[in-house]
Amino acid sequence: MSVKKEFGVIGLGRMGGNLARQAIKKGMRVVGFTLEVTPKDIVSSGLVEVRKMSDFLTSLDSPRVVFIYIPAGPSVDKLLDELAGQLKDGDLIVDGGNSYWGDSIRRYNRLMQKGIHLVDLGTSGGVEGALQGACFMAGGDDKSIERIEPILKELAVEDGYVRAGPPGAGHFTKLVHNGIEFGMLQAIGEGMNLLEQYRDKLDIAELLRCWRHGSVIRSWLVDLMETSYRQQGGLKDIPSYVDDTGEVNWLVADALKMEVPIPVISQAVMQLFSARDEKKNWARAIAMMRHGFGGHAYGHSEPAQKERKVGRVGDFYQEPS
Repeated sequence: MSVKKEFGVIGLGRMGGNLARQAIKKGMRVVGFTLEVTPKDIVSSGLVEVRKMSDFLTSLDSPRVVFIYIPAGPSVDKLLDELAGQLKDGDLIVDGGNSYWGDSIRRYNRLMQKGIHLVDLGTSGGVEGALQGACFMAGGDDKSIERIEPILKELAVEDGYVRAGPPGAGHFTKLVHNGIEFGMLQAIGEGMNLLEQYRDKLDIAELLRCWRHGSVIRSWLVDLMETSYRQQGGLKDIPSYVDDTGEVNWLVADALKMEVPIPVISQAVMQLFSARDEKKNWARAIAMMRHGFGGHAYGHSEPAQKERKVGRVGDFYQEPS
């Protein structure tokens, strides 16, 4: 069965916008909607801009595929309910945001009752990855994933796509990914603090350059660390307040209920909290890297704080079977 290379996108911010840019550049037809002002460069490059949800019905051929890239929480349920009232039997929604995996299972079951399919798509690689080639973890039933697999493989970096498992698996594996990310950020940040505290002055930028080539810890995060360290002239001018949107808190709670020990990830979350009370070099380092890979704001961020407080809708474990 041939698959049309067209889809809709709701949310044209850093991630959704860059995925749209990449898709259009690769010859796909993209229909877009956002509550904010649509970036002019996406429209000029070929985006079909729509002003209301119902326009997706006339702008996309059936069966339709609509990606959503909006912050996790009640706003996702509200959007899905609105879409469910507009889309038709057999249409497919792809949630590419950082929704809680239990919420994704619940939403999948609710939408299937209306004949609308849902794929929970863990998306990694940061804003640059969305533009150049992302890393995707897809959760859903086989039929739904097969429908969008050609699109995902074309938008992913080489070997950066996986069928993670049934509904919920895409967002669960992305949540675990984010926990690992926290542990790695913390380890690099603590290492930076040790380098800064050494009794003699070290050429830290050059050490980071060296570590990027052949060392056991070479990684994209170390790459970002060197780049940001050189651009900012060190750590001293970076705010030590590290904000986040709260997803890894969910993972720690899940691990407690699953009775699976994750001491490094849990401690990384605790250390991140401590960054909001006092200035530390490791916190400045983490802020640098998060800014590098995701465009996250330096210092306190009102949007991130709001998303953190409302991101998780419910506790999946407490829902009736």
